[in-house]
Amino acid sequence: MTVVLATLRPENDLGAVEAVYRRAADYLDLESGLTPDAAARAFFDERPPASDQEPLKFGVRGDDGALVAIGDLAFGYPEPDDAYLGLLLLVPERRGEGLGQAILGKVKTLARTRGALRLLLGVLDANERARLFWEGQGFRRTRTSGPHGFGKRRHVVHRLELSLDDIPVNCA
Repeated sequence: MTVVLATLRPENDLGAVEAVYRRAADYLDLESGLTPDAAARAFFDERPPASDQEPLKFGVRGDDGALVAIGDLAFGYPEPDDAYLGLLLLVPERRGEGLGQAILGKVKTLARTRGALRLLLGVLDANERARLFWEGQGFRRTRTSGPHGFGKRRHVVHRLELSLDDIPVNCA
């Protein structure tokens, strides 16, 4: 499966990101309870604390050109040699067909080429399907915290991490 991570910008892609949240209403209701337009604005506004590097807001387009996945990848957080996947959201009709795994492969390669030695993410305790996916990809739980506020919801969050040592640095 060929996947291209396209950089998203609010001035060009706000409506397309809102459409992903509208299609993925199941996740949006679980995660924050926000409206799709509020979630799309938050997607572009969110930044990791204590990082001076701009996160990559990316999307993957389907055959018709519409976004079928969005993601947020920060570099140098929480440690200088880390990358943090703040979000990977697929529209429901594309889940379970290998797209998430293909995107993860691109994310790992990109993170490694940017100098990251490990990839971290947070998964909501209430999102068991996502946790099982990430653990199936080799991530391991390193910490649990919360509950934390997400829009109108509160969640316990599990931090997961994956070593990138086996990814060659010159794999671009």
